[in-house]
Amino acid sequence: MHTVTRALAIVNTWKSEAAGIAEEIRAELAARNVSCDIYTYDGMTVDNPFDSYDFAITLGGDGTVLYAARHCAKRKIPVFPVNLGEFGFIAGIQPDDWKRPLHDFLDGKRHSSERMLISVRVERSGATVFRSDALNDAVISGSGMAKIVQLSVVFKGQSFGSYKADGIILATPTGSTAYAAAAGGPIVGPDLSAFVLTPICAFSLSNRPIVLPSDGLMRITVEPARHKSAILTIDGQELFPLEEDDSVLIERAGEPVRLIGCDTGVFYSALKSKLNWSGVPVPNRCTGDGNA
Repeated sequence: MHTVTRALAIVNTWKSEAAGIAEEIRAELAARNVSCDIYTYDGMTVDNPFDSYDFAITLGGDGTVLYAARHCAKRKIPVFPVNLGEFGFIAGIQPDDWKRPLHDFLDGKRHSSERMLISVRVERSGATVFRSDALNDAVISGSGMAKIVQLSVVFKGQSFGSYKADGIILATPTGSTAYAAAAGGPIVGPDLSAFVLTPICAFSLSNRPIVLPSDGLMRITVEPARHKSAILTIDGQELFPLEEDDSVLIERAGEPVRLIGCDTGVFYSALKSKLNWSGVPVPNRCTGDGNA
C-alpha cells in the first residue's frame, strides 16, 4: 500500500451529524500527518472533486457511497464509508466506531474489498451521447403520466425479446438489494460478478427476473411505441432522457470500487437486521414449544 497523505471527506448535508464527525476525522488524520479536505454533498450533485486524493471518506448513507464509488473506482481510490443512513448494505463503518478501522487502514492492517460496477453508455444515431458507471443499477423507465415503455433486450448477441413494462432494471450484485429487490428480483451476494435483469411491472407474467454472467454486453433499445419518452437513471442519482431507437449498452466496468470495512459480513448482517430475516420461529422459552 502506498503512503497516505491526502484524504477527502464527503459530507452529506442531509445528515445533521455528518459535519461534526468529519471534523473529528480530520483532527485524527492531522495527528497522523494526513491532510483532509471537506466536500459537502447534497445528494444529487455530479461534481467530481476526487482527483489527487489517496482515499475518500463518505459520511452519509449508501447513496453517498454510490456517488463516491462512481468517481473513485476508475481512479483506484479506496472509499472509507461511515454509515449515517438507514440500511448500510454498502456503508459498513458505524459512526461510533470509526477510529479503529481508520487507524487499521492507515497502518496497512485493514484491506479493501472489491465491488463490481457496470459501465453504461447511450448510443443515438451511431454516436455516444451519454456515459457513466453505476455501483447499484441502471434503470430504463417511462417518463410522464403514461409510464409504459417497450424495450428490446439483447445479451451476448442473443435476443431476449421485447419487454412491455414500466421499465427494466439492470443491477449489480450490490444493487440487488435496492430497487431490483423491491421489483421482485433476487438478492445476490455482493462478492459475485453478475448482472441482475429485472422487469418493472411487465405486461407478461413470463418476463421474469434473471441472473446473468457479467462477461457479456447487454443492449437495451427503446422501441417505437405510443408513449415515446423514456429516461435512464444511474444509481438513482444521474438522469438522462432517452428517445425512440436509443440503445443503452451495459457491460462490466473495467475497475471495481475498493471499499474499506465492507466485507460480506456487513452485507449479511444488514440483511438480517434491516430486512428482518429471522429464519424459523424461535421456540417459546417458557413452554419449550413454538406457541405464543
